[in-house]
Amino acid sequence: MRIQIYTMQTVDEAHAVVALGVNHIGITPGNFGLPGEVGFTTARAIVEAVADSAVCVALSVESDLDAIETMVQAVHPDVLHLCGLENTLLPDAVRTLRERLPDLTVMQAVSVAGPEAVDVALAYEDVTDYLILDTQAPDIAGIGASGVTHDWNVSREIVRQLKIPVILAGGLSPENVAEAIRMVQPWGVDSLTHTNRPLPSGGFRKDLDRIRQFVMAAQGAS
Repeated sequence: MRIQIYTMQTVDEAHAVVALGVNHIGITPGNFGLPGEVGFTTARAIVEAVADSAVCVALSVESDLDAIETMVQAVHPDVLHLCGLENTLLPDAVRTLRERLPDLTVMQAVSVAGPEAVDVALAYEDVTDYLILDTQAPDIAGIGASGVTHDWNVSREIVRQLKIPVILAGGLSPENVAEAIRMVQPWGVDSLTHTNRPLPSGGFRKDLDRIRQFVMAAQGAS
C-alpha cells in the first residue's frame, strides 16, 4: 500500500514525514493561494533533500502546458500531479504534455462527484501512469484539498475497471483510512487536510502523530 501525504513546506518537515514510513510526499509549488503552497526554490530544495528516500510528487492546477513544463523544470519532481479543475486539461492535452516530458511520471486527478467519474477515469487511462481519486471543493482552484470524502462505491468501480494504479484521496484520516482501503482496494491512499496541525497565525504544519496513526492504520488494513 503506497502512502502519500500532502503537503510539505520545509526540508525538515519532509524528512520527518518520510521517517514515519510515507512513500510519496506531496509538494504544492506555485502562487495560486492553495493550501501549503511553496515557491519553486523551496520545492526544489525538498526534492533534492529527500532524494531516493521517497517519491516526490509536485502538484499543478495549471492548464497551460508551458506553465506546467516551467514548474517541472524548476522543481524536478519524480511525479507530476495534474489536478486542474475538471475539463481544463483534457486527455489529448495530457498526451501532448507526456510527449514534451517523456521521462516524467504523471498522476491525473479525477473528481469523484458521481458515477460519471468512471467514464472520466477511463478516458485518462491511456495517457497517464496512475490516477488519484479526489473530492473537489467549491473554493479551491483544483481537484482536492476539500477534506471531504466522496462515494467510495464509485471509487471501487474505478479501481475494478482500470488497469493502471489508483490512489484514493478525499477526506481520508487515521480514523477512516482502514475502512476505505477495505472497501475500495486502491493501490495507494493520500491525506492532506486530516493530517494537518493548524497554526495560531493561520496555515498549518503536518501533524506527525496523526501521520504516524495514518500510516499504521493503512498498513494494517493492507
